[in-house]
Amino acid sequence: MARVAIDAACIPAHACAACGPARPRDPVSRQALNPRYYRVRAGADPLLCETSSAKPQARASAAAAVAGDWGGRTVAVRVNDACTQWAHRDVIEVVSAAGAGAAGIDVIVLPKVTSPGHVVWLDLLLGQAEQEAGLPLGRTGIEAQIEDASGLAAVNAIAAASPRLEALVFGPADFMASVGIRSLDVGGQPEGYAGGDVYYYALMRILIAARAHGLQAIDGPYLKVRDAEGFRRSAASAAALGFDGKWVLHPDQIGAANEVFAPSQAEFERASRIIDAYAHATTVDQRGAVMLGDEMIDEARLTRARLIVACLTRKICAVRPNGAITLRRNE
Repeated sequence: MARVAIDAACIPAHACAACGPARPRDPVSRQALNPRYYRVRAGADPLLCETSSAKPQARASAAAAVAGDWGGRTVAVRVNDACTQWAHRDVIEVVSAAGAGAAGIDVIVLPKVTSPGHVVWLDLLLGQAEQEAGLPLGRTGIEAQIEDASGLAAVNAIAAASPRLEALVFGPADFMASVGIRSLDVGGQPEGYAGGDVYYYALMRILIAARAHGLQAIDGPYLKVRDAEGFRRSAASAAALGFDGKWVLHPDQIGAANEVFAPSQAEFERASRIIDAYAHATTVDQRGAVMLGDEMIDEARLTRARLIVACLTRKICAVRPNGAITLRRNE
């Protein structure tokens, strides 16, 4: 199953002494300020609302959205980053709205995470906000966006910073600016680069940190929303590497993302045969060596087979380092 999120960021430049100088960012979309935005994109799972425009109406729109009924979908809100004066108010207001709403909020997405301290801060604030809103303590998960060189350098410590963490998300646009990649094609490959995938190192660092701590790894958006083939190539590359999903910017990208990240029917059927063969060999035949046709089945392949089946039954959240599969919070 694709782990798809909708992003409609409209983020201004800002500065913080702990985070370095301001970096200007052009608005990607202003649809986060339009209530119709949420209805149009209700087909995605999860639904991601935005407060990160630093505008009161964006926060109010996100708060109104999380108070609604989204039919059991995972609801996430991306707040302003921890180094801004808006972040704490974002968290308090959306969690308060969730406490009064029908569906609540499942995840806070924290952008520009550069140290584990950012995640620890959000964990503590969420605990206070949940108690005030009458929500179960620990109900709200965290997804951390890794968007620059500092965040990538600290990614393993970030991944271990809180039991609330559910995913690490790559942010390609800011990352490109941070390390000086000479391209304006966010999510694409820079002209003249002959070394393969320019994002490979960053993606692999994020993936290893995520897997070591039982988290999902999510690729960032592909900004050319009308370039269907480019998006598909980018998504297929992340899926082949082992990522669990990819952010999308436009409804037209959702179908391709789901197709790329979801296991095929053939994969599902083969995974089911592996699980059945292993169970029969170890319980009925009482054998240690498990064969399926002319192939030996070991614990690693069994874990992968279970992951494929869990993905297609829409229950998967993460595979822990010991091979155990963790289900979604709302299952």
